[in-house]
Amino acid sequence: MDRVRCVVVTGGAQGIGKGIAKAFAARGDRVVIADVDRDHAEQTVSEIKAQGGDVVFIQTDVREPEQISALFQIVRQRYHRLDVLINNAGVSRFKPLEELTVAEWDDVLNINLRGYFLCAREAARLMKESGIHGSIVNIASTRALMSEKNSEAYAASKGGVLGLTHALAASLSEARITVNAISPGWIETGDYSALKETDHAQHFSKRVGKPEDIAKACLYLTDEDNDFVTGINLIVDGGMTRKMIYEE
Repeated sequence: MDRVRCVVVTGGAQGIGKGIAKAFAARGDRVVIADVDRDHAEQTVSEIKAQGGDVVFIQTDVREPEQISALFQIVRQRYHRLDVLINNAGVSRFKPLEELTVAEWDDVLNINLRGYFLCAREAARLMKESGIHGSIVNIASTRALMSEKNSEAYAASKGGVLGLTHALAASLSEARITVNAISPGWIETGDYSALKETDHAQHFSKRVGKPEDIAKACLYLTDEDNDFVTGINLIVDGGMTRKMIYEE
């Protein structure tokens, strides 16, 4: 097995984040799940530990800069290193433009974009302190590249994540810390069996995505042998954003 790494996954309690946390734990890494949702996080921790994984939960609200600082201080004290950060915590507010409040806009941007910046800043500090040539992966979205109505705050936040990613890649290049983004398409985190054939048919892959698909991309981008890959946005969407669809 490759060397054991310390991995922080924000928003790792459920959905895509849960799949990512499970994948790193299955690899043999020490995983820290940072999430505001204690109930789901503790369930995920139990599942990972039942499979022999090394995982802890640190309750963290990425809206709060002080809680982010505390998260990485705990990681520093407990593990004395950080190899990988997966910025995944996020929310959406799909509301008609005229009804979206300033508070709701700010909440989305504070979680989805400012939270990513603050976590990346703290992670970089710890990686530099411990001499780690680490990796940061920011989970963006294909909604940074294409939209449907009533998605202004979410689309803006995810577009910002793409810009933040290549800026961080430039700033952290001297420390040999790679920074990349993943833009998931349709990733089903609920009942996969309830999907219709027409749902799957919208993709070149002929299926809707699963959290495991994003987890595999995270493993690729954080592999130490892939240090030539930095500053990119990896679209993982089964080809959906490349499929031309005409109404009949």
